[in-house]
Amino acid sequence: MVRLLKPLEYYKEKYGTAAYGLDLLYLLMEKQHNRGQEAAGLGAVRLNTEPGREYLFRQRAEGSGAIQEIFEKAHKEIAEARAEGLPLEDCPYIGEVYMGHLRYSTTGRSGLSYVHPFMRRNNWQSRNLLLCGNFNLTNVDELFEQITSTGQHPRLYGDTFLLLEQLGHALDRENERLFGEHHSAGMRGLSLAGAIARELNVANVLRRCSPTWDGGYVICGIVGNGDLWAMRDPNGIRPAFYYINDEVMVVASERPVIQTALGLNTSDVCELRPGSALIVDRDGTPRIEQILPEGPNRKCSFERIYFSRGSDEDIYRERKNLGRNLVDKVLRAVDNEVNRLVLSFIPNTAEAAFFGMVEGFEDHVIKDKIREIQELAATGEIHPRAVEEILRRRVRREKVAIKDIKLRTFIAEGASRNNMAAHVYDVTYGTVRPGEDNLVAIDDSIVRGTTLRQSILRILDRLHPKRIVIVSSSPQVRYPDCYGIDMSRMGEFIAFRAAIELLRERGMQNVIDEVYALCKTQEELPKERIVNYVKRIYEPFTDEEISAQIARMLTPDDVKAEVKIVYQDLEGMHEAIPDHHGDWYFSGDYPTPGGNRIVNQAFINFYEGKIDKR
Repeated sequence: MVRLLKPLEYYKEKYGTAAYGLDLLYLLMEKQHNRGQEAAGLGAVRLNTEPGREYLFRQRAEGSGAIQEIFEKAHKEIAEARAEGLPLEDCPYIGEVYMGHLRYSTTGRSGLSYVHPFMRRNNWQSRNLLLCGNFNLTNVDELFEQITSTGQHPRLYGDTFLLLEQLGHALDRENERLFGEHHSAGMRGLSLAGAIARELNVANVLRRCSPTWDGGYVICGIVGNGDLWAMRDPNGIRPAFYYINDEVMVVASERPVIQTALGLNTSDVCELRPGSALIVDRDGTPRIEQILPEGPNRKCSFERIYFSRGSDEDIYRERKNLGRNLVDKVLRAVDNEVNRLVLSFIPNTAEAAFFGMVEGFEDHVIKDKIREIQELAATGEIHPRAVEEILRRRVRREKVAIKDIKLRTFIAEGASRNNMAAHVYDVTYGTVRPGEDNLVAIDDSIVRGTTLRQSILRILDRLHPKRIVIVSSSPQVRYPDCYGIDMSRMGEFIAFRAAIELLRERGMQNVIDEVYALCKTQEELPKERIVNYVKRIYEPFTDEEISAQIARMLTPDDVKAEVKIVYQDLEGMHEAIPDHHGDWYFSGDYPTPGGNRIVNQAFINFYEGKIDKR
């Protein structure tokens, strides 16, 4: 979100354009364009317009080039307006208030109708609403029942549609409150509308609606009168950062995006506190209001491990620490054969963790060198050649796997597609001593394992290592995420499938049946009373047993090297990422009651052979 805090003429004089806010929004969106986004949208509001002139604008588009498309369309409309003789400040999309959204539909449906921002139209400025956000709500059914109980008739069943109607209804109530006060005082016409626009309090709207929201969210809105807000969930599950000076207010879900766009230091950018809302009134006055009480810290750790931009100062350090914390586990996996070790990573999101792992191994080797030199000194036989041999010993690291970005497997089908997938990565030949070296490759996470089985293990095996060790910088993903990351179906998690296979192999089918029965007994319970019984699937096994089973399941029959898989443990993850305690996809400890309902339903769907739905 972008809010200009000075008149448009100021930016025209200082920056040479009244489109400064639009240009800043474009830069922010491009810098936050990380991966996989399939749609984008922008919204704009111009203040102080006369009746009969448009003040609310929106563009949306789908596809990998959606950002460029929406801004090209906006600039085309600006050019057409200029050709008609309008001054720049009166052109479409030139305003003081902006929001932009990159859609990454991890759950839910696709299509232009689902692309943010959503818009609610009304003849009263202060009843119009633009809405976008980074969220998933677990209690859509409750919201639907609440909204329909007021007599409303939602067009579609989905959290964003229902939020728009719920917030719109609360916005109407706030308008009616002010209308009643000023109408009773004798105010009429545009004077009455202007008073409502000036005095509207969106904090009242948020306090009316937000107690019903169960989930992780940053929800952003712009009212047609120019008021805006960005509100974060009470547990801080989803991230939000902001910056304010005398010229501009900016909100984004990633801190380095704001730093890069505005040339700021890390300390200049603030984190929005959980349960609070950053509100900017139509007169440009910013404030922070605590809308809901701040709850326990459940900030999403997977956001730090995988999803967020790695250029953030803290995230980069945390990812390095994740790699460093794995050194002892890797050493056990390779029987402490440091001299026969080749370290690498699976491009490209694991690169920071790879650097940390290398540094950890270097520290380990240095300790060995010190010990060996001390042993030489104790014998009194320190020869330069022997010392040189010790000092020259180092950890070998290579870029073994290279992704072929030109190869597209979607053009093939069935077995042909699987064969294509085996060639998505190229391998750097000559980096491994055949039959002798242990090849260790780190990835940020191993969730499904599909790419490992179909492609990576076969490719690495071409180098003929003695052993292949695949390392995950995150713990085993065991449970669905219902707050924003694409991890929703139980049957897709390789850790879950491994645990199920172990239960069946050891004659413990009764555990699976009992968990299903327990989950079924809770289907009609309120979400606050539901217990996560899926944890019992994992209780009979150690992490190492499940990892070993995963390695067996993912190793293709034609791979000759021994394959091991090493996961980060929860303790190591929390040590590396100390300020983000949300770990429900690893631990099953959900931060809101709706999470337990989601995980139990996901298991029921798996057991009954249904496609998981939410």
